Amino acid sequence: MASAGSTAAAWTQRQNKQFECALAVYDRDTPHRWHDVARYMGGAKSADEVRRHFERLVADVAKIESGRYGAAS
Repeated sequence: MASAGSTAAAWTQRQNKQFECALAVYDRDTPHRWHDVARYMGGAKSADEVRRHFERLVADVAKIESGRYGAAS
């Protein structure tokens, strides 16, 4: 069960796909990127939520690339 502070589990597969598509449309040079991504997702997530989700994903990728998550089986 996710804690109140953990919103990562609250993202559905559909929302994650929308998020990925939005990132392809709104790159890092886009002004107001996180607001645009949130709007792309139909308002299901706030700009802060999509920014935090992105930051978590970046951190997870860095851990995977560094080998700290261990080898996939």
